[in-house]
Amino acid sequence: MKYRHRFHAGNFADVHKHVTVLALIAALQRKDKGFLYLETHAGRGAYDLAASAGARSTAGGIERLLEGRCRSAELAAYVGAVASWRAAASAPRGYPGSPVLACRALRAQDRAVLIEIVPEEAHALERELAGVARARIELGDGFELLRAHLPPVERRGLTLIDPPYESRQDFARAAAALGQILRRFQSAVVMIWYPIKQARDTTAWLDELGCACSAPALVSELWLHPCDSEVALNGSGALILNPPYQLSERMHEWLPELHALLDPARSGGARVRALCSTPGAGGAAKA
Repeated sequence: MKYRHRFHAGNFADVHKHVTVLALIAALQRKDKGFLYLETHAGRGAYDLAASAGARSTAGGIERLLEGRCRSAELAAYVGAVASWRAAASAPRGYPGSPVLACRALRAQDRAVLIEIVPEEAHALERELAGVARARIELGDGFELLRAHLPPVERRGLTLIDPPYESRQDFARAAAALGQILRRFQSAVVMIWYPIKQARDTTAWLDELGCACSAPALVSELWLHPCDSEVALNGSGALILNPPYQLSERMHEWLPELHALLDPARSGGARVRALCSTPGAGGAAKA
């Protein structure tokens, strides 16, 4: 399975990922001290959904949220951020990627390092964020470059790891990166986004991480199709290391609402649970 930003921009997995990223940023901003936002696979920053190869899938993603009414603060903040960017960019069918959403949410005391390995995508991101002094774009392998930025001088940070998952190797590299981050920066807040294709594979990977992880971790998953069905992308997952205070409680509020908006037929589900070494342990909330 291939998951490239331009193929899936604005679909349900992007929505899940970006609501989570903005919720993490908002949680870190409860303190005045600045932090580093580090992204290992940033993409081009903005996408034209009308011309996207995956444009049909966005009808069940961002467009569905824009048409509905969001009760929770996290979903309302995300929808507001997308609508605000569309108005500023004069792009009614555009969609901002995570680096753009994050940079627009950062304060003067926060900063961003955004890494992208594809030159064309990195140059597009530079154009999209031209004039944003607190953002630095680097061209290269995000897995290899992240260690140069950790620990940050602020001693506070959020790292987003979102590789293309074009092979099983990306799962292994994401797990290795998690261990590397912990060794250099024990208190780091880290989010790994991952696709859900086959539930048994995802569960096995998470169980391995649970056995090796030495820090608190939270798993947030949303799926629109049975997790073992033969479709391109059944669901979206986010593994969050060192989750900020009350993030889990808030997720139990907005994730079921997000699932209801994205999956009105209720063919899928959603859950939040603690990651631990014992399979099946930890609390879960299912929509």
